[in-house]
Amino acid sequence: MPNLHYTTIQDQEAFEERLKSVPLQPGVYLWKDSSGKILYVGKSKALRDRMRSYFGAPKGLNGKTRRLVSLIADFDYILTSSELEALVLEMNLIKQHRPKYNVLLKDDKSYPYIKITLQETWPRIFTTRKVVEDGARYFGPFASAGSVRSTLKLLNKLFHFRPPYDCSDVKFDRHRKLGKPCMYYDIRRCLGPCVPELASNEEYRKAIADACLFLEGKSEQIVRDLRQKMLAASNALEFERAAYLRDQIEALETVLERQKVLKTAATDQDVIALAREDGSAVVQIFFVRGGKLIGAEPFTLEGTEDSADQELLGQFLTQFYDSAASIPNNIVLAEHIEEAEIIERWLTQKGGHRVALNVPRRGETRQLLELAAKNAVQKLEEVRLQWLNSSQRAIGALSELRDLLDLPGLPRRIECYDISNTQGTNSVGSMVVFDGGEPKKGEYRRFKIKTVEGANDVASLQEVLRRRFRRAQQAQGEILEINHATDADQPPPDLADAPDPSDVGTPSDADGQEVDERWAELPDLLIIDGGKPQVNAAKAVLDELSFGHIPVVGATKGPTRDRFDLQLPHAPAPIVLPRTSPALHLVQQIDEEAHRFAITYHRKLRDKNAFVSPLVEIPGIGPKRKQALLKHFGSLEGIRQASVDELASVPGMTRKAAEELKNLM
Repeated sequence: MPNLHYTTIQDQEAFEERLKSVPLQPGVYLWKDSSGKILYVGKSKALRDRMRSYFGAPKGLNGKTRRLVSLIADFDYILTSSELEALVLEMNLIKQHRPKYNVLLKDDKSYPYIKITLQETWPRIFTTRKVVEDGARYFGPFASAGSVRSTLKLLNKLFHFRPPYDCSDVKFDRHRKLGKPCMYYDIRRCLGPCVPELASNEEYRKAIADACLFLEGKSEQIVRDLRQKMLAASNALEFERAAYLRDQIEALETVLERQKVLKTAATDQDVIALAREDGSAVVQIFFVRGGKLIGAEPFTLEGTEDSADQELLGQFLTQFYDSAASIPNNIVLAEHIEEAEIIERWLTQKGGHRVALNVPRRGETRQLLELAAKNAVQKLEEVRLQWLNSSQRAIGALSELRDLLDLPGLPRRIECYDISNTQGTNSVGSMVVFDGGEPKKGEYRRFKIKTVEGANDVASLQEVLRRRFRRAQQAQGEILEINHATDADQPPPDLADAPDPSDVGTPSDADGQEVDERWAELPDLLIIDGGKPQVNAAKAVLDELSFGHIPVVGATKGPTRDRFDLQLPHAPAPIVLPRTSPALHLVQQIDEEAHRFAITYHRKLRDKNAFVSPLVEIPGIGPKRKQALLKHFGSLEGIRQASVDELASVPGMTRKAAEELKNLM
């Protein structure tokens, strides 16, 4: 009999009957809480036995599993035809839902890659966060954007392809028409493919191919080719080119000297080690190609409490290699993992070649594994110290705010609001959330002002606050529906769900018709970007909607905008924060984040209106032509500067449409 007494299951008899009906077949199970949210995704070759094992004696479960079981109220399961199919389905569901009690690769959806556009006439090399089947080559993922930037900087220094961040197609075409390269050619960071006399397509593609070989760890082949070219140039008395190739060879050899060479064999393998402490875990990967260590990346794991090392490594392998651009023949691990045979079959299937998981006990591979483990321990210590420093700074700042504002406790959740417009047009409001001194970007909200005409920041702020706290009332069950006469209509679909591209999270638009339960979470402190008028107006709205108990304060930059002052409602003078105040730095960070988020949304609306309105009025210019114009000229300003002939030359455009567009621009 399963023990269901310490769960949140309402009808335990019905739950037990459902458990009995679960087949003894391979599949995936999903534990859910009382609201239907997925808590955990797991797999098994015998679903019923695995699911019933959660409801034994509590003392037989670890702390993490006991916490999970205490929240279980419902479940779903999906049958599969094999254990391998169950593994793939589990992996996809974890990636989709990111359940709280699963081991997760931190921010796995946003890891950067290096992309090489081999399908283009003049290929580019740059960073991307999406891998698509478009004919390009991808390398990665990397642990951070900084890793990619340093790698691209090194590649550009060695092979002189188009600068990764400063050579758009528009710029390339412009210099091609001018017949003159940009400064990157002069400083030997580009071959100058934009000028036909400087670099042929064949020569440029050879540089791109060499960059690919370097990323694959085949540097010796590049050096051999360069030596042959240097000798040929010297024999032909082309001493300047020979010197250029000599410098390139020396730069490559300097890099090769830093790579640890395995003496036994020229193998391709990933060496993976794990370090963990106090619920935190870091996995370190050494990328060995052709027997050389060509790179090393650390990755942080979440939800690792009470999980065995074997489980952590198994979950890391499935999540990391699901999005990896390539998989080597050998993967070296510090521990044997659960279901190694199934994971090997999946890796072999995904990689298109035989993949083996090995756990060496001696030899140089074991030594390399120990070196990876040391790096993992070092990275874990950095993460821990970073967290401690951040946490200590936040506690100090929050404590100072509590004392300055005479709050009943630490203001753990702080919401900050700002208004942005241009002479009263495209007015928007922003709401940013900080919890424990850290931004919670997934809870940011943005508002399109609908009931206020002109540049009236006070009235716009009141509209935003009414909409935010009416949704709080609705989420708390205090009112049945939102007053849409005040809230106005839902925004256009293309803007309603558009996230801020500079944020990792997905901040929502505040104008949707449905209100979720997250609106019910109230702030411990409200910060308003503004002085007395804004603060008093905010206080009036809070009192009006029965939220007057929430403290509110304004953040102003002082008479000469050289400091941050705190303005309380109806107070005669602001509280001046000293420059060394921890609270000053926190308030400044929060206020500037609200301003950034507001102005980003405002610019998006402004640019959309500025670009769409003239084109919409021209008969015959639809989405495809608009897209072609933007792609060709790069921006609205580029379209304005173009001649009628240039506009008409864009694929899909006609002379008549070009003339009408030019007249309107």
